[in-house]
Amino acid sequence: MMEWGILLLRVVIGLLFAGHAMQKLAGWFGGYGLGGTGGFFESIGIKPGRTMALLAGLAELAGGLLIAFGLLTPLGAALIVLTMLIAIVKVHGKNGLWNTQSGYEYNLVLAVVAVAIAMIGPGDYSLDALWVN
Repeated sequence: MMEWGILLLRVVIGLLFAGHAMQKLAGWFGGYGLGGTGGFFESIGIKPGRTMALLAGLAELAGGLLIAFGLLTPLGAALIVLTMLIAIVKVHGKNGLWNTQSGYEYNLVLAVVAVAIAMIGPGDYSLDALWVN
């Protein structure tokens, strides 16, 4: 059951993270796309906004897909942790911990889950396992 558990965790977290990336990159799932996200980034001092939105979206997309497929898992986890740390520092940190006040609770959970997956490993049902076995 442990292998199924890590697969479930990887796929759900990874695909949701990839979906979040597509909100930034393409405006899918109610997102604002590069223009809107870039404008927000500019407003909080992340410049050039559109370029940084593109880089953030690509990092989130790559990290999410790598985690979901269990491919280069430590790299995928590092990309997720990096983007979550930036979100905490630049957006949510000033609001405290709890998500109900737009705090960093959710970002912290995602970062910790990514680190845990990297530490535990992606499991037998992963592309990484094909390379090792």
